Amino acid sequence: MKKDIIINSTANEHRIAILEDGKLAELFVETPGKARNVGDIYLGKVAKVMPGIRAAFIEIGHQQDAFLHFSDIGESQEEYNALFEDDDDEDENGGGPATDNGGAQNNGNDASTGQASAVATQVHTRPAPAPRRRPEINLQKGQDILVQITKEPVGKKGVRVRSDISLPGRFLVLLPFDGKVGVSRKLANFKEKRRLRKIVRSFLPNGFGAIIRTVAEGKSEELIKQDLEEQMKIWHTIEKAVKAEKAPALIYKDMNTTSSVIRDLFQESVEHVVADDKKLYKEIRSYVQWMSPDMADRVEYYNEKEPVFDKYGIEKDIQSLFSKKIWMKSGGYIYIEKTEAMTVIDVNSGRYAAKREQEQNSLRTDLEAAREVCRQLRLRDIGGLVVVDFIDLEEEKNKKKIFDEVKKELRRDRAKVTVLPLTEFSIMQLTRQRIRQSVLLSFSENCPTCGGTGQVQSKTTTINQIERWIKRFKSESREFRLELHANPTIAEYLTHGTISRLTKIQFKFFVKIRLVAEPALQLNEFKFFSVRQKKDVTEQFKL
Repeated sequence: MKKDIIINSTANEHRIAILEDGKLAELFVETPGKARNVGDIYLGKVAKVMPGIRAAFIEIGHQQDAFLHFSDIGESQEEYNALFEDDDDEDENGGGPATDNGGAQNNGNDASTGQASAVATQVHTRPAPAPRRRPEINLQKGQDILVQITKEPVGKKGVRVRSDISLPGRFLVLLPFDGKVGVSRKLANFKEKRRLRKIVRSFLPNGFGAIIRTVAEGKSEELIKQDLEEQMKIWHTIEKAVKAEKAPALIYKDMNTTSSVIRDLFQESVEHVVADDKKLYKEIRSYVQWMSPDMADRVEYYNEKEPVFDKYGIEKDIQSLFSKKIWMKSGGYIYIEKTEAMTVIDVNSGRYAAKREQEQNSLRTDLEAAREVCRQLRLRDIGGLVVVDFIDLEEEKNKKKIFDEVKKELRRDRAKVTVLPLTEFSIMQLTRQRIRQSVLLSFSENCPTCGGTGQVQSKTTTINQIERWIKRFKSESREFRLELHANPTIAEYLTHGTISRLTKIQFKFFVKIRLVAEPALQLNEFKFFSVRQKKDVTEQFKL
């Protein structure tokens, strides 16, 4: 499969598009107001411990406290707590390489979804950890704790964090509180796995662990050693900052989106990296020249007049992200609806509906829809619970074909996805790992009028509320002169017609009303002013 990375930069925005066989598969957007924070490390303070939900809330200096589930608390507690002790308590035999304890195994994680890094210092060791076991959770309110962001905030929820710190590099991910050496599941060659483990263990300090990434396959011992040393430099910088800073404080800022995409996704399968910003192009080429000199020629600078995203047909695909309906080549379409609890996707045959062979027609549409659904999950970065309502199929073997097609397409997805077979009603349920907010939020914000619901209060309802207000006013006051301020749409609705609604209200309640159109008011808002008292009396007679 041919892959390309296309980068478009402006003064206020960086957009990174991942193309697979010329089709947009993933999109990353970075703006000053919505910078990436996954991978950032904070010295936080425990704000609240809630055993009932097995979680704690950590103050890290954000508007909302971070969420720390007990399952995300590090296992090497004694080693972790040593960070907050004096330097005199550290091991004095620093600098020696780790001995192979024979217990390092693949921990089952694929490091190709990790985060990033780059800084300086020298390598020293810490005592090897005792046999691993889940420690008793003993967090106290006000306690300092080092945490790393794993998920960006979603809606009113704050970031999610863990205390198991990881520092991703180009070829491996350093695990400061883990003594094991794992290898990416995507690396299948057993001899190569053994070679890489041997190299990493020969340089890894005591008490540290690592996950060897897929891109390390075939790389020299020198390159892997350089990468490890870079991550160790970062870690020692973090250790010094922890002792110097006062919680809450940002201890380490991970790479920006562009740098992390190049680090994590620029592999052998990528044929071209195209950037339209000269400074960014030079930075990327310099990084690739250092890490993989043989791939440096794949980095290209784009300086044509036609915008780079127009050249590759990406801009049209981005515009389709705002549509809930996505048409397919067969004439069918899928409809995506986001709710508070889940994302619901409906598959429809649309124009593709023949009279005969209904089962086969439904199967063809469902198979095409299965591929498009998987693409949209990645492209829109939809996370959480997803329910897909496929066109009904009668035969179990056809339902299995849909299930197998979805599983095959999801192998391209770097996020963790759990998918269940189709139910009796041809409904598929799946959950997708949510790391960052949906890409749509990078381009949009909630409507100030409807608050994001897509609906506003009807004009009739607002008029009825005005009438009820006047009725309460007349029951408690002897005044008969008012000034009504309302949205221009409501004002026009009140005064429309030969005998307007406003006139009818004045006769009904025996009151004189002066109407003022005020654009700043929403459709469901209004204000009443007493002419006699010369003040706003809206709240006085409101329920």
